[in-house]
Amino acid sequence: MYTAAEDGTHDEFFPLVPAPPDGVRWSAPTDLEQHLYKVGRADDSYAYLRTLATEGVYYPVRLDQAVSADEDEYPMLTTETPDGRVVAQVYTAGLLPRPHPYLVYEYVTVGALAHVLPADVDILAVNVATPCERYFPTTDDEREVWLDVHHELFDPDALMDRVVTRRGGAPEPGPLLHGLACGAHLCYRNGDAWNTPHWHGMGYRGEVARIADDWGVHGREDWLATQRRLLDREVSPWYWDFVLEIRTALVRASGGRLDPGQWRERVEATVRDRALQTGLPADDPGFGDFVAGLRELVGKVLRYEARFRADGLLPPDGLVHSVAAWDLGRASKMARWGLGARYAGEAEMRAAVEQVSAAARAAYGSWAEFSAGYVLGRCLHFDEEEFGPWYTTVRDAHLELVDDPESPWRTVPFAAG
Repeated sequence: MYTAAEDGTHDEFFPLVPAPPDGVRWSAPTDLEQHLYKVGRADDSYAYLRTLATEGVYYPVRLDQAVSADEDEYPMLTTETPDGRVVAQVYTAGLLPRPHPYLVYEYVTVGALAHVLPADVDILAVNVATPCERYFPTTDDEREVWLDVHHELFDPDALMDRVVTRRGGAPEPGPLLHGLACGAHLCYRNGDAWNTPHWHGMGYRGEVARIADDWGVHGREDWLATQRRLLDREVSPWYWDFVLEIRTALVRASGGRLDPGQWRERVEATVRDRALQTGLPADDPGFGDFVAGLRELVGKVLRYEARFRADGLLPPDGLVHSVAAWDLGRASKMARWGLGARYAGEAEMRAAVEQVSAAARAAYGSWAEFSAGYVLGRCLHFDEEEFGPWYTTVRDAHLELVDDPESPWRTVPFAAG
């Protein structure tokens, strides 16, 4: 089994965040930890628990135990106090440490924790060795309270469609930070912090399931192949950008004017010429259907762009010049998902994200252009001109990402400095 150990090990098993000096207010990594710090200083354990219930927590597990566990098994790392009491540690997302090659973190809601916490655990320690640490008993009555606040407060939809920016631990400005920002659409949709390379996502088990179910990635070799195809922009059909590149050439040659009929004719003439050069029979029925599909793609792109202009994704005369962002945005997240599943090492993840940055800057001139390319790619892939949720969710994300002051598209320059 491959682990991040191939990138070099480290000893950051658990968070260690010093308390601020007396009289100095702690600046927490996210609003969640900031609020926990506030209610903790007020010694309000119930308010602290209610806050945890809105988002859930992560608990540490040895990687070998996590890998070998059955679906209904929940191994958990515990410790013992000098007087013999058993302690389980959990942490909120903003405080999770750098991913370790032999230790992973599993995500759990407070309600689920009431069921999966081992019966022999006496103390639940939350955010230990940080300024917002707190301790809870684990009696049956206490676990009933956990269930109650979970059912009252936990709403998974409220954790999605939001900009989350870590206030500490992000990379310095440069290709890595820029490449992380290229995954902002998916980070927004999933409610993940966009600027952390210390990826834990949905927890180890959740990350393994995510890329298995959505991408057919079941191990390191699968991840390497998928990551490479995304970076090489080979997951999306080649002919999407082929059609767009022909328009770009026509617009350049005509001084900015575009005749849709001429665009269709040039697409057909070019692809037929290529077929002739490769020896493909011109009367091949499948090839004829392919050409007809390319001509229809021209109209589809024009109709999507008209909607993009009406909805504010493009300026009045704006065009989408490439859908490269659709693969590159997903490549930015696939690198992190691979690390979360321990199919990739930390250095591999960083290198892949930096490659995303370089490719995005080569294809686009701004975040708005990148985003429009991402949205068009997603629509061509899934939406079928229904302008339904496959479109409206990324439209809303685009509008939020270009407006929110904490969005990477407001804080990270697109062009290299």
